[in-house]
Amino acid sequence: MSFRYVTAAAFLAVSLAGCNVAGTPLPDPRMSGRDAEFMALAPKAGVSSQYERYLVDYRTNEPVGSIIVDNRSKFLYYVMPGGKAVRYGVATGQDAMAFTGRAYVGGMQEWPRWIPPKDMLQRWPHLQPTADAGGLPGGPDNPLGSRALYLYQNGKDTLYRIHGTNEPDKIGQAVSSGCIRMRDIDAIDLYNRVKVGTKVVVL
Repeated sequence: MSFRYVTAAAFLAVSLAGCNVAGTPLPDPRMSGRDAEFMALAPKAGVSSQYERYLVDYRTNEPVGSIIVDNRSKFLYYVMPGGKAVRYGVATGQDAMAFTGRAYVGGMQEWPRWIPPKDMLQRWPHLQPTADAGGLPGGPDNPLGSRALYLYQNGKDTLYRIHGTNEPDKIGQAVSSGCIRMRDIDAIDLYNRVKVGTKVVVL
């Protein structure tokens, strides 16, 4: 076997290994008629296979049913029994605005209305008319996407969310104003698994 052939074969093996994901792909979640209608109109974008939804091995001291977000790796884990977790790819906040710490789900909404918060209006004044109009109704063009989980600490809204997105091409990046974005289909899947009071840990 020639050196050239060996080198090419080794390069191919390394390339293919980089495409492998250690986990079991999961089927799409149950959706309502409105979900199907809005999802058909929502922006489409492929993501790297590593950021798709998988059942993976995952060891943690957090209880089953907890949500753990790893800002560095851009993964969100929903802890399952037996040392497993459902892993989702996410987009996280830019370094200066990323949320870290412990919280819990204090509210849940399907296709939520989006109202630009005050700090965002200070950075982007062009959003003021949207805020003055009472926000943007839920739908495929809404920045919050298909679902929103509202993060609370000590009974108070942190103003941070885990939510869908109308920019699925940004999954795997640090681009948001602090919230944790998911693909709309993944936000629906996670929403179907959690309840108000679910523990959230953001690393």
